[in-house]
Amino acid sequence: MFLVFPALASEAGNYQKLGFPFVQNYSKHTYQAANQNWSVTQDNNGVMYWGNSEGLLVYDGHYWQLHKMPHNIIVRAVAADSGGKVYAGGFGEFGYWKYNQQGTFSYKSLVSLIPEGYELKDEIWKIYVDRGRVIFQSFSAIYIYEQGKVRVIKGANPFLFLFRAGDRFFVQVISEGLFELKNDSLIHIAGSEAFEGTGVLSVLPYKKNLYLIGTAKKGMFVFDGTHIEPWENQANDFLKENQLNNGIFIQDSRHYAYGTILNGIVILDENGNVVQHTNKSKGLQNNTVLSLFADKDQNLWAGLDNGIDRVEVNSPLYFFFDKAGKFGTVYSSIIHNNKIYLGTNQGLFYSGWSPGTNQSFQSFDFKLIDNSQGQVWDLSLIDGQLLCGHNEGTFRVEGNTIVRISDVKGGWTIKKLNSNPAYLIQGTYTGLVLYKKDAKGNWTFSHRLENFSEPSRYVEQDNTGHIWVSHAYKGLYKLNPARDLRSIKSSQNFDKADGLPNSYNVNTFRLDNQIVFSSNSGFYVYDDVSNKFTNYKQLNDKLGSFASSNRIIKAADKKYWFIDNGKVALADFTEPGAVKINSSPFSVLSGRMVQYYENISRISNNIYLISIDEGFVVYNAEAQQNERKALPTVLIRKIENITDGLTSITENGSKLNSIELPYAKNNIRFSYALPYYTQENVNYQYFLDGYSQSWSGWTSDTQKEFTNLAQGEYQFKVRAKISGKAESPVTVFTFTVLPPWYASTWALTAYGIVAIVAMALARYLYKLRLQRDQQRIQQKLEREKEEHLKREAIATEQKIVKLRNEQLRNDLAAKSRELASSALNIIAKNELLQNLSHEILQLKDSNGKKLAAAQLKRLQKVIDEGMSNDYDWNLFENSFNEAHENYFKKLKTSHSELTPNDLKLCAYLRMNMSSKEIASLLNITVRGVEIRRYRLRKKLNLEHEKNLTEFLMEV
Repeated sequence: MFLVFPALASEAGNYQKLGFPFVQNYSKHTYQAANQNWSVTQDNNGVMYWGNSEGLLVYDGHYWQLHKMPHNIIVRAVAADSGGKVYAGGFGEFGYWKYNQQGTFSYKSLVSLIPEGYELKDEIWKIYVDRGRVIFQSFSAIYIYEQGKVRVIKGANPFLFLFRAGDRFFVQVISEGLFELKNDSLIHIAGSEAFEGTGVLSVLPYKKNLYLIGTAKKGMFVFDGTHIEPWENQANDFLKENQLNNGIFIQDSRHYAYGTILNGIVILDENGNVVQHTNKSKGLQNNTVLSLFADKDQNLWAGLDNGIDRVEVNSPLYFFFDKAGKFGTVYSSIIHNNKIYLGTNQGLFYSGWSPGTNQSFQSFDFKLIDNSQGQVWDLSLIDGQLLCGHNEGTFRVEGNTIVRISDVKGGWTIKKLNSNPAYLIQGTYTGLVLYKKDAKGNWTFSHRLENFSEPSRYVEQDNTGHIWVSHAYKGLYKLNPARDLRSIKSSQNFDKADGLPNSYNVNTFRLDNQIVFSSNSGFYVYDDVSNKFTNYKQLNDKLGSFASSNRIIKAADKKYWFIDNGKVALADFTEPGAVKINSSPFSVLSGRMVQYYENISRISNNIYLISIDEGFVVYNAEAQQNERKALPTVLIRKIENITDGLTSITENGSKLNSIELPYAKNNIRFSYALPYYTQENVNYQYFLDGYSQSWSGWTSDTQKEFTNLAQGEYQFKVRAKISGKAESPVTVFTFTVLPPWYASTWALTAYGIVAIVAMALARYLYKLRLQRDQQRIQQKLEREKEEHLKREAIATEQKIVKLRNEQLRNDLAAKSRELASSALNIIAKNELLQNLSHEILQLKDSNGKKLAAAQLKRLQKVIDEGMSNDYDWNLFENSFNEAHENYFKKLKTSHSELTPNDLKLCAYLRMNMSSKEIASLLNITVRGVEIRRYRLRKKLNLEHEKNLTEFLMEV
């Protein structure tokens, strides 16, 4: 359920300036103090102060600070004067806070000035600065501080509250009525007996010589100086029921804001009409309003029972939130036939809308239209008929019912066909659909456009009749429809190769009777002659940061909404060749709209309905807030030395003319803030004269550090900018980095004396140095001579080592040759003996018969002994060991299971002998050699791919 002020008129001329504006919440977790905020004020610099249950709370637009009162009392009342003092009061205490010469914010109590017998024993509830005097009010007395003294005014009975209305002060004396404080006297107001039984909680200046009096239980009254009469207004019953607690006069708009105990804030105009009601369901953190204040920019500050809120009563935007999450995320919204429709991810919702009525409250009770469940993409009003593009098709909306007119899923966008307005063209999940009117004048489904089935999120027809469709990932399609509009004769796809920056999220829109194409790199236009796309530089330059907008929506006349990933601007193309961009009022919308599905519908030439995630916003162009002529000055707040940790130099740099930093402490940090309270983006730019070459870039940072500064005088300059437009004046702070101790005057004098002594000493030392140098030179020559002899000895020794190494290499080569020769000799001998053995076996006797084996056995035995003689092997082994030192020892160490025959085979393989040569040496067959090689591989655990000979050569 929504309760909203005011009723929206059909035209902006009847629309009130105030509505349901944006509310910015500052919770106790934000300002880091207690829940309750009893009073609020603002100083000349724009800094805000609150009387908080934990002390004096300060806010400068960026930084929050809490200052404790004596005995940690609750601050009930605060007031700022024009001289930099902030008066505060609480239980048994009142005084003022002020920055001293060192920039420290300190408290000065005034209770010691109270005359004897009038001691303060209760709470201070009100403080007013009135020219040269300050008035403090408790329930028991009024204390007036003037010219360093305090005087006391007492009533016949306890007071309730003291109020200032213009230049006059009024206070209620319990059981006595209302009195006016004149000088130091209390003058009874005739007819104030009407307030018996109720408390007077607000007195405000009204029309000329009239005053509005608000009470807790009896409503509102008008006082003309003589008579008190009830004031009939639209909020009287509301204020009685919800207990009025305080009130203020909003001077620029001449409206009256009243805070209540039970139901937030209500705002009235001079005629008693309610123009706004804000409570917890509409953005406040709490319904109990303890204090109200209108700042210099007419922001309404509310000190609540739980938190602080800032209400932008001068904003042209009026918010409507679905706090209960009843209808989900809003993708589209529109007003039609006294109903407001919201298309969401859950379905189509509606509620009554009553324009132009005089009722004080307008209720919204959104209900789901039957059979509309699902995703609603689009709501379009065409020729008086409301069409709903839905995930499940397209529907005609008739009051609180819907009629299906198409089953084609995903109705993203629908509009009249430029070449034939008798048709509507719609982009869907699966291509394009056409609609035409039936005999009753209702839009009905006609047919699909054949030969094209791509998803069509954005659709526009150019002046030549071609239809442009943007695809989220494939770039653009240029479609040429048939004359009968039944099919697509031809299509062409455009992407990066055709001049587009890329193929992703390139959208098509109609802007001032021209088709333009949006991208992250700016807007592009199509050239028919070259069949290419080019950057639309003329438009992009005028749009500035909004050149990368992803969406354009037609507004009234020659105005268009540009939306850049959540940021919103209204661009006016009325003046030829120029574009006026207005984005300031819409900064609060950033991040609140559904990205890529932003929706803004026009209700009238000045009123627009904007869809946001959890509701909608009404924008009234006629209620455009007055732009401030000049921004306030940036305040330099805390200045700290950061050389060894953080050391505070001052809490308020604006109160110091300059400071001096020791050279050893030449690292400084500035904290600054702009006391401008808005949702618009604040950026800062700084320049350190004497250090920087130029102004820095714009940044949202509110601190800047400078380290290792050289000695000299510096000027730190800072300025602010709002939403990329208005700039504040430059704030300047001067400081000096003192020279290091070694560059001071006394140090320079000392340097002179030391220099004279040093010159005399240098003359003496020079002679000593000559002697030492001569001795060093002589010693150096001797050392060089010794080093030369050592180098010659080393060179000679190296030559001897070289000769020995060459001899060793020669000996090793000789041994290798000897070993090879020995092996060859053994092979030759064994081959000779084998041949001899073979020939003996062929011998015959005189009869031609082979000799008997018994006759040859002895001879064969001699041959076999010659072939297996260990003498050859021992000789070979000795030679082998000389050539390959400790080879067999290394093998036996790593492979102890090797037999003598294995070692022989290893040696022969090490010499890279063939199997035939090895067979001759071992007196076995070649096959036997292969078998032994195989067995040797297994004993050595060699992998299959490892060469045996290479392995043995590597040992």
